[in-house]
Amino acid sequence: MNKHDFPKIHFYDQDFVDIYNKTWSWVSSFWVNPANGEQDTDNGLFVYPENSKFIVNQFESIFSTFFLVYSNRNFDACKNIDYFYARQEENGAIRWKYDAVTNSPVVDSLNPEGVGLPLFAFAEFNLYHKSANKRRIKEVMPTLQKYMAWLDETFKQENGLYAVPHVASSMINSPREGCYYPVDFNACMAVNASYMSALGDILNDKDLSFQYRKMYFSLKTRINSLMWDNETGFYYDLDKNENRLNVKTIAAYWTMLAEIPNADKADLLVNHLNDPKSFGTEHPFPSLSVDNPNFSEEGNGYCGSVMPAFNFMVIKGLERYGQLELARECAIRHLYFVLETLMPNEENVPGDLYEAYLPGKDGKASMKDDPSFARPRYLLTAALSTIALMIENVIGLSISLPRKTVDWIIPNLEIMGIENLSLKRNLITILSNKSTRGWEIQMESEKLYYFTINILNQKKKTLPIPSGKCSMLIDKL
Repeated sequence: MNKHDFPKIHFYDQDFVDIYNKTWSWVSSFWVNPANGEQDTDNGLFVYPENSKFIVNQFESIFSTFFLVYSNRNFDACKNIDYFYARQEENGAIRWKYDAVTNSPVVDSLNPEGVGLPLFAFAEFNLYHKSANKRRIKEVMPTLQKYMAWLDETFKQENGLYAVPHVASSMINSPREGCYYPVDFNACMAVNASYMSALGDILNDKDLSFQYRKMYFSLKTRINSLMWDNETGFYYDLDKNENRLNVKTIAAYWTMLAEIPNADKADLLVNHLNDPKSFGTEHPFPSLSVDNPNFSEEGNGYCGSVMPAFNFMVIKGLERYGQLELARECAIRHLYFVLETLMPNEENVPGDLYEAYLPGKDGKASMKDDPSFARPRYLLTAALSTIALMIENVIGLSISLPRKTVDWIIPNLEIMGIENLSLKRNLITILSNKSTRGWEIQMESEKLYYFTINILNQKKKTLPIPSGKCSMLIDKL
């Protein structure tokens, strides 16, 4: 393991810094070698040990890459998804969960094929921009193509949509009875197809890029024509006869990540996020709309709980439509609830990072039929909030190594920034402070890169940042 320090964040609210640091200090204890059950960051997998079992979960493994990329190479962000690629079957199948001790798939009657949300290309595109490792794209592309072909052959129906069990999305007790064509799975197929096309562009493979771009637009057209309801301004699951099921779940927001709605439809979806009768709860965003009779203030699993992975997805979808201020505001509000639950005011009430949270107040969610829900210190998804959203949305940094760019998008100037973030073989520091001369941004880098500062509705400027130390006054931009 490369012994780098983790990147340090600076923020005017020290509690945010503390929760970020605490998360990194906990992550290493979840790297376990399944063969002996011992902590092992070199040969282990990133798992949540439960009842002496080590189950590797596709959904969580994909999402964990989005925060592990910021570990300054202390942890291998690709390790878990490479484990899934190594399990690929002759027909291209990759199952949603594996027992890491026996390496056998974990399937059940609710999901006999063990299909999960298809998002490997989404993760690979992000990994590429954080590592600039083009060779990896070339190596994994045959695996990703075989996987997409298996999904097509096994689940694609004559109408061009995919029929899978709705539990494939991990929303186990969500009230989606009669769901045959889940909106989230189909939107995720579109997400993956669009990133497969982008990976084709990176490899300069025009045929590959065109094949998946065509697939993406075909799915986009079908989702818009069959799953969108004009009256309520929302996307819904379909039953076997292509009738829309009138249940509003967080699953619909995968469409924004896939850039399926046009601007008008996206505005209507955003309205639901702001509506207290829909998804506009105090703690954004519940997994089920408030006006549904199954909605529970206690969360009851996927009947209202706030799930960090879905919040990450919604916030990234908002970014796609330029809703940057709303994305940041929701990330901060979410983090305040996470903080209150980690450090409760009441004595003798233990605090932790949880798998799921209450929608209306601080505290962990519960589930009627599962006393173990919500699991404590569930870093596999909780760290998306305390690390990835912290860096990307609260501090506002967007980084691409192949482009040699760092974009800093902030609504207004505050004392904040990042220190010693590793960009491959380049450590960078970006800090904003108020000095006697006004607002100043101090920077340090080992190599040249291009820095864009975007103070929303005020200033936007791109500058080449040389190696060494430098600073700039905002007023002079």
